[in-house]
Amino acid sequence: MGSDGDMEISHVIFDMDGLLLDTENIYSAATQKLCDRFGKIYSFDIKRQIMGMRGNEASQAIIDKLQLDISLADFMAEIEATLPEMFKVASSMPGAEKLVRHLHAHNIPIAVCTGSNQVNLGLKTTKHKDMFTLFHHVVTCSDDPQVQFGKPHPQPFQVTLSRFDAADTIKPHKVLVFEDSPNGVLSAKAAGMRTVMVPDPRLEQEFRQDADLVLETLLDFTPERIPT
Repeated sequence: MGSDGDMEISHVIFDMDGLLLDTENIYSAATQKLCDRFGKIYSFDIKRQIMGMRGNEASQAIIDKLQLDISLADFMAEIEATLPEMFKVASSMPGAEKLVRHLHAHNIPIAVCTGSNQVNLGLKTTKHKDMFTLFHHVVTCSDDPQVQFGKPHPQPFQVTLSRFDAADTIKPHKVLVFEDSPNGVLSAKAAGMRTVMVPDPRLEQEFRQDADLVLETLLDFTPERIPT
């Protein structure tokens, strides 16, 4: 895939929430419902700052930024209680399945690196089991024992790369990462990988600049647009 020589892509890693699956709005609705009790607004500015983080880190950041009078455990329990049924009907993002199937058909090893956990992964992929069987592996950063630091730390993508076959022969700069969040882009870049960002349309330009390529949807991606 891609041009000849050193710029060829050997592996591809996808984020999940807001990139492959339309789940970010579900999180937002559940979070705002909780914040309503405290008379606080879960704004997109706050959401932008926590997108891509592991569940506990994101939850604590929301509590701190909005100064909510609630413990981390109670916050997470209340949010988690409202999500399962909503997750089960999550849709895929435009172009996601087409691109995943294209890469798989062309024998490009693909994986998922998500800030989610195994339980929520199962719920979110209820309608998408066929697509997710095409991935070599999925790393759920919220409960993976090898991931001590969430995005924007490079460890999530380093761990994901390490689980491909013959991982010690893979050059990070030949790995292409698809992300929707600034934290995810920073994580992948810190791991030495190339990045394609498909951001929320509300994301300001200044938070798109670290990505090598920015697209409106995955439908806009073609092999000719691989960043060099």
